[in-house]
Amino acid sequence: MIIKDIEFKLKDGRTAILRSANEKDAKALIEYMKKSTGETDFLLRTPEECETQTIEQEIDFINSSNLSDTHTLLVCEADGKIAGNCMVWWNKRTKTGHRANVAIGLLSEFWNQGIGTRMFREMIKIAESNPNILQMELDFIEGNSRARALYEKMGFRITGIKFNSIRQNDGTLCNEYSMIREISR
Repeated sequence: MIIKDIEFKLKDGRTAILRSANEKDAKALIEYMKKSTGETDFLLRTPEECETQTIEQEIDFINSSNLSDTHTLLVCEADGKIAGNCMVWWNKRTKTGHRANVAIGLLSEFWNQGIGTRMFREMIKIAESNPNILQMELDFIEGNSRARALYEKMGFRITGIKFNSIRQNDGTLCNEYSMIREISR
């Protein structure tokens, strides 16, 4: 699914663009993922895992997202580079097609600039545009208070805990929290 480009101002006055990813973003997205996963332990991949992704694989993922009517991959571009990305996706199954999943990431140099809020507003808009979607769902890793605060601000609430579901590089086990945001209709 492709969206129309959205230009907006960051809190510090710089301009950013939220848009659908395209083939030209493939290399930059891989580099962004390597950098963002190296900045925090709160993402599900490691930089080493991102290095295995080829440009061709990333192009295929971008194209399949853009052609899909159940998956949207967005990037936020600021200062001429990818500052963050987000995805919203769902399926068409009878029993689970009412649930949209979301994921988000952002480079640390762009934290506290309003990008996460803007990306969430667009993901919510996309989910709300589908009359079958009744709720949005996400998970976050224990200790990620910044993410939790954003998610709660955007209307999500904790609905469950997956105990010891994340193993960090140092072997530490962390809980993962599930959150849901109901769609108002």
